[in-house]
Amino acid sequence: MRLYETNYAKLLPLLPKSDEVGDSCAYQVFDHAYRITIIESTRYTTLIELQQSDDNALPDYMHPHLKIRLYHDARVAEVCSAQQISRLKPRYDYPNMRMHQQDEKHQVNRFLGDWLVYCLKNGISKQSVC
Repeated sequence: MRLYETNYAKLLPLLPKSDEVGDSCAYQVFDHAYRITIIESTRYTTLIELQQSDDNALPDYMHPHLKIRLYHDARVAEVCSAQQISRLKPRYDYPNMRMHQQDEKHQVNRFLGDWLVYCLKNGISKQSVC
């Protein structure tokens, strides 16, 4: 739970100022552009989409693309889907057909935490748009 709580705290300063569906923020961190968009907003939860929006020659599957649900009453953030995985299970049998790691959900949430540390530590350029 600590991972989910710290991810929530790190995400709050990066979110758009209003909580309206469709609102987004674009950030430039070094050579990479990222966008956070609000997909769904209710009283106790917000669903956001986080994606790398660079126009470089890399294929789409190489760019981070996460959907994250923020639970405001519990003050936690959980990755709901990542890349081509539309729904993350808490645990996977191993081996499995898609070759997911047993703790795939935990690893994706750790990736989110590492990514947020990277963005917050290296600063967000003055070109941010919210």
